[in-house]
Amino acid sequence: MLHAGLRNFVVGSIRVASSGRFGADWRLLRARRPCPQKNRGLRSSSVVRRRMMVGSAKADRGGGSVSGASSERDRADDGGYASGGWKSDDGRLSWGFSSFRGKRATMEDFYDIKSSTIDSQAVRLFGIFDGHGGSRAAEYLKENLFENLLKHPKFMTDTKLAIRETYQKTDADFLDAEKNTLRDDGSTASTAVLVGNHLYVANVGDSRAVISKAGKAIQLSDDHKPNRSDERKRIESAGGVVMWAGTWRVGGVLAMSRAFGNRLLKQFVVAEPEIQEKVVDEEFELLVLASDGLWDVVANEDAVTLARLEEDPEAAARKLTEIAFSRGSADNITIIVVRFHHNDIIGVDSPPADSVDSPPPGNVDSPPPASVDSTGSVDSPLPTSVDSVPSGEKK
Repeated sequence: MLHAGLRNFVVGSIRVASSGRFGADWRLLRARRPCPQKNRGLRSSSVVRRRMMVGSAKADRGGGSVSGASSERDRADDGGYASGGWKSDDGRLSWGFSSFRGKRATMEDFYDIKSSTIDSQAVRLFGIFDGHGGSRAAEYLKENLFENLLKHPKFMTDTKLAIRETYQKTDADFLDAEKNTLRDDGSTASTAVLVGNHLYVANVGDSRAVISKAGKAIQLSDDHKPNRSDERKRIESAGGVVMWAGTWRVGGVLAMSRAFGNRLLKQFVVAEPEIQEKVVDEEFELLVLASDGLWDVVANEDAVTLARLEEDPEAAARKLTEIAFSRGSADNITIIVVRFHHNDIIGVDSPPADSVDSPPPGNVDSPPPASVDSTGSVDSPLPTSVDSVPSGEKK
């Protein structure tokens, strides 16, 4: 049985997702999840709100475009939970996300999902940005990283070079934008860029990307931890120090060795991504991108096994979120699941749910529908209460 609070958030997201308000143009998900009321555990929420903005912006090359709708999060005033999903025009790809504040007092995770066509090639971009010491760096990445990447002159001809240069330029732009502030927050970035059948996974920090290939979990990014031998050598060669302070930290402060932002540690904590390229074949089943709120408590193999049980990637993302929370994750939890459909090709978009418009949920204290258990619930009970983890702590 789900804990009543999280059950109500799941019910709320199902009701919102089942309405027709998204329309046929929902290609782009960009959501900020502002901080709900502080020092709250999982509580019922009586109102869920969503605002949609539909628009189109031309890309710089070949008449390609980035089009669709930008959405603010499903806003559960007390709980900080959002989920959603979609399927590509040709039916080859579907994706879903789930984002939950969890035990922390504030929400510092952000995500970005974009879909485009450039030079007659399908382009999909998925990103998880996990902030630390504040949310501004993660928010800046959500707003700018993929926009900058799509504008790079070599994005289609040398994608790995474009990703590497865009990561570093966006980091420099963020530091410049924040130079007159007293903030010194930072963020991870774990991104997956699909150009045709080429998958590029780039990582800075300790968010992670894992694929399921022929039923086997394969990690496509290595966490940037200060005690990694190559990272420690790089930091110490630059004049830095790695020391134990509850965990291994750069300068005794930051528990990751690469990040966007973090001006005071920039000499040692770089934003240069490690990039892996894979050709997507029929053995590729799904991709899981997530912040460390998942990976701290769920192993790669477990995440893949659980996600494969759900045909709907949004349901898979919700299930993983619930399981991470039930296993004691003390962090924000944000997950994107991408499923590859090799034998399910269609000609038009399939909406995530019925197109009949329905009002937002009113009394979320009412019992959940019978279908809730099949959309992401777990048998293990969630805690009846949680303690907030102070915000701003550098992980």
